[in-house]
Amino acid sequence: MHCPSYDEDLFSNEALLDPYPHYRRIRDLGPVVWLASTGIHAVTRYDDVRAVLADDVTFQSGQGVLFSDGANQLTAGTLLASDNPQHDLLRKVVAHRLTPRALRDERDRIESCAEALVSHVVTAAAAGGTVDGIVDIAQSMPMSVVPPFLGFPEESHPRLIEWASGAIDAGGPPSERTEDAVALAQELGEYAHELAATHGLLPDSLGADLLAAADRGEISHDQCPALLLDYFGPSLETTISVLGSALALFADYPDQWQLLREDPSRAVGAFNEVVRIESPLRAFTRVATEDTEVGGAAVRAGTRLAVFYASANRDERKWERPDEFDILRDNTDHLGLGYGVHGCAGQGLARLEVGAVLTRLAAQVTQLEIAAEPQRAINSLLRAWARLPLRLVLDRSAPVEGQETS
Repeated sequence: MHCPSYDEDLFSNEALLDPYPHYRRIRDLGPVVWLASTGIHAVTRYDDVRAVLADDVTFQSGQGVLFSDGANQLTAGTLLASDNPQHDLLRKVVAHRLTPRALRDERDRIESCAEALVSHVVTAAAAGGTVDGIVDIAQSMPMSVVPPFLGFPEESHPRLIEWASGAIDAGGPPSERTEDAVALAQELGEYAHELAATHGLLPDSLGADLLAAADRGEISHDQCPALLLDYFGPSLETTISVLGSALALFADYPDQWQLLREDPSRAVGAFNEVVRIESPLRAFTRVATEDTEVGGAAVRAGTRLAVFYASANRDERKWERPDEFDILRDNTDHLGLGYGVHGCAGQGLARLEVGAVLTRLAAQVTQLEIAAEPQRAINSLLRAWARLPLRLVLDRSAPVEGQETS
């Protein structure tokens, strides 16, 4: 299998901080490119990424979707690492709480959490303080929604973000962080097994539903921990990533913030545009089951391909002005949450969370300003901020939620 080679390390700390010039150079080399430093073939163009994700028969997930054998062993038995018919069976069991109809029951709780969060940060801003867009907003919102939704008891909350971030980082190519990341992933797995074995998951939660399905014989009890973790890391860290990226982007593009303030219904397009331009997950992998081709390039059976969503979403062959944040663009066909049978099942929950926060902030904040140097998180597969100091410029004509007006 002959294809162009890219010799720079796409997963070095420097490249993780600013990957987009690398993606462009790889796209220009061809439809399939050998990443010499990583030892894997990459697919980075929009049309080719979409085609691979759409063909779950030729390009399968059952041998794992991560970059190392060890990480793929840790995720064996999950929805993420399964093929049909097993995938559809498992998804039917676990995704019933994530349908649009089911999420209508979650809307009131999400709206209430967003109202309390925004009231808190706006009050701090009114007193002349700054907020950390990550700790105070991007982490706070999903932490108030996701753990109880999945059934994680409050005692676990101090470790959840660290576990989730580590588990995602453990899925990337080997790095100086791998040993610590794998240890965190193993801790998370052990905790999930303990919760399942002791029936320690909160009642009326997705986790409790999994145990009930196992009791009915629809799945085995041994499958419950893996299926619970299917939604844990992605539902928590992906939403944190999107919310953090949204705040940073709106601070950099105040004109786009004004567009959202003028029409809160634009939050839908804003969510899609944030996911397009700053895709929360960089890439997963697929394995070719037969000799085939991608974009005209030959691919042999057994080849593992790294499929880069983050590159496809900035492909100039697909998007006009791909590096510009524009919430009014036609962006519904981005690939930032996957595509095909493995499209993100939890995206409806994330959309509700992000939309609830952004629309409430837009009602009371005229501008988001960077108050000090932000700091990126270093993670092989996750694009996120670690620190985002913000100054919220308040609309003095808008009442602060939770406070009386005279």
